[in-house]
Amino acid sequence: MCTAPLVPPWCRGGTSAWPDPARARTVCPFLSFPAALVRPWCLGLCRIPLRRASLPEIPLLFAPGNGSCVSSPHFETDKEPCIPVLFPDGRQEELGWRDVLLRAHLIKDLALPVPPAASAVLRLLVVMAARISGLDARRERRVTARQWAARRRELLTHPAGFDPDAVHAYFDNYIWDLFHPERPFLQDPRLASQCPQRAGVNKLVFGRPEGNNLSWLSPHSDSDPQPVPSAQALWHMLIHHYYGAAGQWSVRTVGGRSLNRAKAGPLRSSLSFHPLGRTLYETLLAGIPKPDPSWPDAVDHCPWEEPLPHPDPDDGDPVEGPDPDTAPPPVSSPGRLLTGRSRHAVLLIPAPDGRHVTDAYLTWATQKKLPALDPYLIHHVHADEPVTRRHRPRRADADRALWRDLDALLLAGDEDDRKGTQAKSGKGRYTVQRPDAFTTLNDLPPDLRAALRVRVYGFDQDGKTTNRTWYTALTPPIWPWMQECDPAAAERIAACRKAAEEIGAHLDRLSQDAWKQTTNSGSPRHLPPWTRSARTLYWPRAEATFWNLLNEPARSARAAFAADAIDALRTATRPAIAQHFRAAEAVATALAQLCLRSR
Repeated sequence: MCTAPLVPPWCRGGTSAWPDPARARTVCPFLSFPAALVRPWCLGLCRIPLRRASLPEIPLLFAPGNGSCVSSPHFETDKEPCIPVLFPDGRQEELGWRDVLLRAHLIKDLALPVPPAASAVLRLLVVMAARISGLDARRERRVTARQWAARRRELLTHPAGFDPDAVHAYFDNYIWDLFHPERPFLQDPRLASQCPQRAGVNKLVFGRPEGNNLSWLSPHSDSDPQPVPSAQALWHMLIHHYYGAAGQWSVRTVGGRSLNRAKAGPLRSSLSFHPLGRTLYETLLAGIPKPDPSWPDAVDHCPWEEPLPHPDPDDGDPVEGPDPDTAPPPVSSPGRLLTGRSRHAVLLIPAPDGRHVTDAYLTWATQKKLPALDPYLIHHVHADEPVTRRHRPRRADADRALWRDLDALLLAGDEDDRKGTQAKSGKGRYTVQRPDAFTTLNDLPPDLRAALRVRVYGFDQDGKTTNRTWYTALTPPIWPWMQECDPAAAERIAACRKAAEEIGAHLDRLSQDAWKQTTNSGSPRHLPPWTRSARTLYWPRAEATFWNLLNEPARSARAAFAADAIDALRTATRPAIAQHFRAAEAVATALAQLCLRSR
């Protein structure tokens, strides 16, 4: 029985040294169950240490029982099936990054079952498509907006998709291995030496209970963490990069200073809108942000495109990388804007074959702010706030129907009907700015404009640690309603949405007043049951009325929504009228006020 301390030989040096023993686990030939790596002298059952010169350049693993050598764990995301896609015939298949772009013109849509992961994957694919097509405007001579739009129209008329040679050339230039010893994809290998404790695989996977949390709807527990397939580990790692929580994480020591608090991810609690074409090829090209001269004229690198450091071969320390305590590079578009603003650092621990992830390090990546406007978010613009807090993304809310956001996609910001609307916080007024990706739809070919829909990804979270739910939605083709195509239709949609929200807010106030009058109580801490029931009944009715109003331009929107509110309040309070002495009078007063609102 081998009882030697578990210290891997390559931690003592070498150009391809692994930073963490568990990153290269093996099966000890003297045990019947998987174990961590053993000392080199334990393999021969003799305590004769090997010299550094005799250590292998690439860590070797041993198959159980026969001592044969196999390769180290690896999972090349550009080749391994890790991104589910949907084809027009309804067939689903998992592909690597490379094949997704090679076959983008044959793919209908992404098919990831986790909406925030799909939102992150789509951002990465947009940047890759921009690099391959040349629409990232990374040239010696800056292109004009007209030249950029003409180039995109030219590509959209190309039925064969992206140039295969350009796709292969791009992916051959970079490292895509999820478990590479020096440059693991979208990870920081230094965490193995900077973090004294791992977070656990349950912390990595959203939906699993971890720590002292109870297992309500999950078969997993922290006492028996089960490995997660490497492809799914990639999805959840991306969610942490984009939607990661703020607050306490694993301790990370950098330059003698230890911290365990992280900032929230750049998309936390946000609602993301993406133009959706007839194929993934059209979706990616339609979603590429236009060049903007306001972005800093700096080298625009994605995390996997950063130059790989070359450490001293005689130095046993992990590969050096960017200092987390220093100011990050300025945000530039599209690379750093869409892929380089993560506030969290991750390091995955693979199983011996690389097909599963058994553990992970999760901690903070930077404490510095990375302000930027994501091109797929609706922003509320508070003109009276400081510049750094002027733009606030619209938050995801699972209780809010997505048709209420439709007008924000259709109207240009300078003509949005929300001018002067009070912000929810009550601290000033704001206008609504539609996502930047929707400002260039008029430059698309006419046939694509007519078929263009919008894919919506939402992750209902608070600003720190609580995750409520995620969801996705799909709109009908929106171009016939766009302000650039039909200003009257866009204004009608905005007017109907505004009338629905005004009547809904009035219904909330009147139902609360009626409840207080009936029960002779003060202001409740939570919504009264009448208000909750009336709200639940009103908004589905209002959605059906909204779509009907689009086909009836002469019908009064306020009267139609007021009728829905009256029906909802009557239905919600009908049982209470027989139970409470004052209920009938209070409800009658509220209904009369709603009737006045319909005029």
